[in-house]
Amino acid sequence: MGLTGEPTGEIRYRKALGLRFVEYVKGSAISYKTHQAIALTITFFAYLAYHATRKTTSVVKSALDPQSPDVDLQSIFFWRRVPLQGTRNSALGAGWAPFSGSDGTALLGELDVAFLFVYAIGMFFSGHVGDRMDLRIFLTIGMVGTGLFTALYGVGYWANIHTFYYYLIVQMLAGLFQSTGWPSVVAVVGNWFGKKKRGLIMGIWNSHTSLGNITGSVVASMLLKYGWGWSMVVPGFGIVFMGLVLFFFLPVSPDSVGANIDDDDEQVSSPRKEGDELAVPLLSMNSDHRSAVGFLEAWRIPGVASFSLCLFFSKLVAYTFLYWLPFYISHTAIEGRYLSNEESGNLSTLFDVGGVVGGILAGHISDRLDARAITAASFMYCAIPALFFYRSYGHVSMTLNIILMLITGMFVNGPYALITTAVSADLGTHSSLKGNARALATVTAIIDGTGSIGAAVGPLLTGYISTSSWSAVFTMLMGAALIAGLLLTKLVMAEVASKIQGARTYELPRSTPSDLEV
Repeated sequence: MGLTGEPTGEIRYRKALGLRFVEYVKGSAISYKTHQAIALTITFFAYLAYHATRKTTSVVKSALDPQSPDVDLQSIFFWRRVPLQGTRNSALGAGWAPFSGSDGTALLGELDVAFLFVYAIGMFFSGHVGDRMDLRIFLTIGMVGTGLFTALYGVGYWANIHTFYYYLIVQMLAGLFQSTGWPSVVAVVGNWFGKKKRGLIMGIWNSHTSLGNITGSVVASMLLKYGWGWSMVVPGFGIVFMGLVLFFFLPVSPDSVGANIDDDDEQVSSPRKEGDELAVPLLSMNSDHRSAVGFLEAWRIPGVASFSLCLFFSKLVAYTFLYWLPFYISHTAIEGRYLSNEESGNLSTLFDVGGVVGGILAGHISDRLDARAITAASFMYCAIPALFFYRSYGHVSMTLNIILMLITGMFVNGPYALITTAVSADLGTHSSLKGNARALATVTAIIDGTGSIGAAVGPLLTGYISTSSWSAVFTMLMGAALIAGLLLTKLVMAEVASKIQGARTYELPRSTPSDLEV
């Protein structure tokens, strides 16, 4: 984002109070590497908290609407479905009006789309707002606001609120504050870390998404037996606490804390290896004072439109699982037995365990191949059979369900993680920008904002389609995965052509005049 150290007309940063206190106690300045570690750790746990609060509603769904019909699993294709008569999960309880009625599933879907629609719209503007604010303050406001409205959702339990519009408004405001997170944490990390092994580093760092989902699922599931309100309030307090930690300790950029890698004793005492890019941040905000790249100009950066549209369909699939997987599990008999709310929530975390592996694997593969589009498209194509087998055979046994869920999570979340991190960073520092580094926030907002619209569409359609057939939902998800892969075809072909050209260039020097003599 627009991070500068200019004394006039620019953002003035003050070192976080906690960092000043640590330096006072220590009696010396914090090193550059320590600042890096602090920035990486705090942004990791900050976005983990964002996703933990986002995940709680999917666990609460099964307590609010326990009486949706089940559908026979004989066929993946919805037009061949055979409804099961008189079956439901009796372990889920009586529900909570207005979601316990016949239209409860659709109403829950509308809450999801309201949250995600506002989140997507907010994403497009959050980068521009952050350009004009201290990111530490901007993130703190976003996290405290997210915690407040997440908790207010849970307050409906004790206040005995049964008005749909109360939950709708609370979810929309929660979505608005949630949109502050992603462009901001990417920009902060970008200020501290260079381009070397970007895919792998960001793949590991991006595991906060899946670990946040796991944390949210486990905490919400454990608290559900005490009343569903606790499943919302406790994570809400958690992100507020993390927001305060961030406010007191986050170093936004080297310039904001007066850190210089040349002042690091370790760096001075040890010679830097050739090709070491540690000192070159993804965003050279501290020395680049040109105006930020405009919205339309960012759209014209080669690859932005293709990856944005790909992420639309990729997040449609990923967020359908994020918001509906515990609900789906609780309404599907596995080995002839329905799971309780807590068991369903805990089992659903394995999807995100697979997502952690997928994100790291996709980042590592794309680094080794130097081919982001090929990697992302390959994962999306592999997600299609994974979805098919999970729907068709996931109910056969618990062991098979776990294995198939892990595989599905890996292929679904892999490209999603890759595009929102390494790809966004690549495009935000594209050569067409001619050195203007102030594009990452806007590019990140465009890519993830477009993807978030797809994230809103998936859960909304699921809320309606699932009332007739879950097989139809999985057919929709397989179609979305196919389209996501196809949207990268042009970029895949360009990468393949580049690899072929590179191989030919490598072979030419190996032929010498003596080799050609007869």
